[in-house]
Amino acid sequence: MATSIPRAMPSRPSYRALPIRRPRIFRQYSSQGQNWAGHPFDVAKDNVAQLAASPRRPLTLADLLKHGRPPLNREALLASANFTLSLLPARLASRIQALRNLPFIVVSNPHVSKIYHNYLHSLSTLLPYQQRRITTLEEEKQFGDVLADLVQTHTNTIPVLARGFLECRKYVSPADVTSFLDTHLRARIGTRLIAEQHLALHYASQPISDKTFDGADEPAPKNSIPSNYIGVIDTALQPARIIRLCEDFVGEICELKYGVRPRLKIGGEPEASFAHVPVHVEYIITELLKNAFRATIENGNEREPIEVTIAAAPDVPGNEPPIPGDTDTGFELDSELSSANGNETIGYSAPSSQSITIRIRDRGGGIPPEVLPQIWSYSFTTFSDMDFEGSENGNMDALNTISASGGHLSSIAGLGYGLPLSRAYAEYFGGSIAVQSLWGWGTDVYLTLRGVGRID
Repeated sequence: MATSIPRAMPSRPSYRALPIRRPRIFRQYSSQGQNWAGHPFDVAKDNVAQLAASPRRPLTLADLLKHGRPPLNREALLASANFTLSLLPARLASRIQALRNLPFIVVSNPHVSKIYHNYLHSLSTLLPYQQRRITTLEEEKQFGDVLADLVQTHTNTIPVLARGFLECRKYVSPADVTSFLDTHLRARIGTRLIAEQHLALHYASQPISDKTFDGADEPAPKNSIPSNYIGVIDTALQPARIIRLCEDFVGEICELKYGVRPRLKIGGEPEASFAHVPVHVEYIITELLKNAFRATIENGNEREPIEVTIAAAPDVPGNEPPIPGDTDTGFELDSELSSANGNETIGYSAPSSQSITIRIRDRGGGIPPEVLPQIWSYSFTTFSDMDFEGSENGNMDALNTISASGGHLSSIAGLGYGLPLSRAYAEYFGGSIAVQSLWGWGTDVYLTLRGVGRID
């Protein structure tokens, strides 16, 4: 087997990075002075219980698109901010309540406690805004700063929780951990998506000011944001392009570790496109390719290409039933939406054609029968404490640091989070991941991604 000259870890591909800026100051609304200043709001226990118990309707994909294509005008931008503000506090409160319901010894763990206090902090910065509507662009800008801090604060939620539950594995059963994490991490997807969607619309609609657009229904000046983007949603996303980006990244890491990289062939309909969230697709594809590349090389079949087939569902319009989502774990599809407040109208439909299936076939020997039933569980036993500590110093397996240059997912590698998280991202929009293993031969993985409907 050939060897390669060591070189720097390749940069994780990024289909499109969302600009996130940390706020300069937290501001609180003061009912006496009608201004924003001071310190985060104190969150009482009854605040959390009341918010967590409040009724919440399922969020729809149409909700993320209804404010129109950026740049937004003043009224649409304020509407997006108030819509975001109407959703986040209750969702944060429900996560705080779920953490409080864990056994005391688990919540007392410093890592789990850190996440708990991060949620308390984020809720405390949003509650002052919830006391009134955002009515000016200056308030919207301040809200954007707080929202950016919220996104940044929760960037490392997954690896920090992973470390906490790893340390508490003696006190809580694997089934209970899997149940909690599955709900918590799916809820995190929705909360983060809501926040990032408004931030993307906010940054794409600058510069805009009350002086220029006060009382006007005129859109903000055009900027360099691609026309196919509506916030964080790419309405013309090509899976083949993301697959090639992830192939290059995973391939370079294989060369670093093994000195070789398998070939990858894309067949089917490589030109197919649909509307989806690129960063979600990128994470799923990276994880699936990592598994396929690694198995292929370690099985000694690196000369056999990994076959990727892209298939778009037939273009047959129809009235499909809504995806059975709930307030934290999924979306429903609406049949039609239009933007308000003077922004362009978006024609929207949800035909079955907005579904793309990607098959990844490898000759990696398949999955051992005793392992196969466990691949969807959050596993904490195959990764020793020594390995976990070594990962912080860069001594971890190169393929296990697949997300290192991306930052926030590197330290969950080896814990069995990859496939469960990938499935959570796929299922959030009504998709799925299915694994078919031929022990002694190879594995087929079928990833179905359901888009948000055709957008004209």
